[in-house]
Amino acid sequence: MADKVRPDEDEPGEAPPASTSSSSSNSSSSSSAGVPTGSGPGFSIWGRLDAEDETLLPTLPTVSEDGLRNDSHGRGKMLDTSSDDYYPVRQGPADLLPTMRASDECRFPSLPSEIIAHVLSYLSAVDLVSVSATCRLLRVHAKSDHLWQALVQSHVPGTHVTSAYPCDTFRELYVAHDPRWFLPKYKIWFCDRDLAGKLIVVRYDQRRGCIEGYQLLANHIRTTYQHWAADSEVIIHAFEPEVKLHLDKPVLQLRAHSLENLMRSTISSGPKLPPGDPGPSSPSRLPRGGAQARPVSRFMAEMPMPLDDRTADTMYSNFMLARPLPEAVVDQCWSMPFPYGNVWPPPAVPARHRVSAASLYQHRERDADRVLLAEDRPTCRAEMSDQAFRIRSWMEMRLSSRSVVFAALGLQDEEEDEDDDDRVPATPTTAAVGPAVGAAANNVHGQATRPWRSPVQFLRTPAPVGVHIGEEVTTYATLDPALYTPTRDKPWRGVWVGDYSGHGCEFLLINQVHPEDATGGRPSRDEEGTELAPPRRAGETEEEFLRRREEARVYRGRLEAVKLTGDPNVPRGEYTFVAEDLGEAGFVAVVEEEPFRGARVVRSKGHVAGTGFLNDRYIESQLLLISHDRLAQYWVGFGHISFFERVDIDRFLVPN
Repeated sequence: MADKVRPDEDEPGEAPPASTSSSSSNSSSSSSAGVPTGSGPGFSIWGRLDAEDETLLPTLPTVSEDGLRNDSHGRGKMLDTSSDDYYPVRQGPADLLPTMRASDECRFPSLPSEIIAHVLSYLSAVDLVSVSATCRLLRVHAKSDHLWQALVQSHVPGTHVTSAYPCDTFRELYVAHDPRWFLPKYKIWFCDRDLAGKLIVVRYDQRRGCIEGYQLLANHIRTTYQHWAADSEVIIHAFEPEVKLHLDKPVLQLRAHSLENLMRSTISSGPKLPPGDPGPSSPSRLPRGGAQARPVSRFMAEMPMPLDDRTADTMYSNFMLARPLPEAVVDQCWSMPFPYGNVWPPPAVPARHRVSAASLYQHRERDADRVLLAEDRPTCRAEMSDQAFRIRSWMEMRLSSRSVVFAALGLQDEEEDEDDDDRVPATPTTAAVGPAVGAAANNVHGQATRPWRSPVQFLRTPAPVGVHIGEEVTTYATLDPALYTPTRDKPWRGVWVGDYSGHGCEFLLINQVHPEDATGGRPSRDEEGTELAPPRRAGETEEEFLRRREEARVYRGRLEAVKLTGDPNVPRGEYTFVAEDLGEAGFVAVVEEEPFRGARVVRSKGHVAGTGFLNDRYIESQLLLISHDRLAQYWVGFGHISFFERVDIDRFLVPN
């Protein structure tokens, strides 16, 4: 099979761009911007080489891969848990917990109400529940709605939450979406679906009390090319992306008044199961073999997601929590080639922990009839990951309303075996079969957010299950906010969108790594902690010295660009380019003329591969640091320049 090369992969080359200065920062040469050209007969959008010609891949010279493969599999890509997170809840032996003698008097409830409220404001939701179980007075304080409003707000960035709709209180709202508040909190999620993947933004819509996630898309507003006057073999690809959410088709939608939440209250107040009764059965509670099993915890169970009440849609989606993999398992998986033992996120993306991904590549050791093992799902809050989740989706052949009603009543529909496909039985009225069964007949295909059957029938009768077609499990992981939040020392950190020509627009994570990050140290400082500045040069003015000191602080360390969405050549989760050193060791030139006037040019390594991520290699390229919000990549071997722009994720967090 021929290998296909795309411009998402960097270009080889040894000479710097013709419009840049020499490798010395004090000498320069000039160039012009070039004249825009159209796409007339004989015009090619490529420069020296056609990036779509797969036969050219073996001819491209490669560069060293040190630090691009082995280092990406190291422990340096594991992040520490942030101090402001309480997922997963840490639990310890009872003998290690502080205790009080029965004779000791607890004076905390006797404090003024203002002080009690202030102390409780520092507690997590789990701790507030524990406090409310101590005494009636503290229960009243712990149920104060302003405390729970603050907890909800802490998980909803970008907008001020003022309404608990559709719940009566913020405490009820928090409980309704617990333990899934981490979804809008971390907002950015990318998945392992196929080689292209998908990037979604999860937010909270207080108008509907709904946690929703939509795919982030980008497209070219216009496509133009221009020759570089300094080098007629180099073409500049103009890039004006339009980034938006695909609001017509939600990927994730969790409602406060969901089936799960109503079933909690319905089943808890319903009839009790006799000893030995296996309990309710549903597709999410049954093994693939069909044998009945004990009910699972709400952390292990799947949650149906009705996507915008599309009752005519035959596509179904269930939300699933994930469980972190042991570090020993992760280390073992990283020694494997792509896809690295099916861990997500992949090694190139720093993460606090990783989970098992089983949607694209299956473990041969695993049962072919099962998508995930039982140990891949959490059984309690302490085992739950707040950095990953899964969505199981499938298409299901629709059952007739008559079949649904008979199944809900626990009866056998003898007419189902007859050839009467042309006759669609009328839906029985609510008065004829009971309100719960009537609701089931009307809403089972749309995954209604209320119980499908009465408590007694639900507990005694398995739900009707159609034929699943195209079933898959997609694993999503988030990005630690520190990775995409720019700082004074690391101004290029962030989520970016890049031009990949024939592949369209793709999203990247650009992360900056300084040498002291690996050891947890600090930049070069004196004994008093003051950052050491470079020595002043003879004849250097104060302004020149301050500018050089600022550049020495910013232009240092390594810059990594990792694909959040990919293509058939270089998939999601892989490096697309890496600049080993933004400082003097990687410095090439400073551009003197338009359209890149003043841009610093550093050496970089680009990732290229054939279709299916075959024969991947790194080739030489050059990175143009135009501004903190715009970069350009010079693909020397192919002879073209493409652009990358920063994406402002926060502007998508407020529903219109």
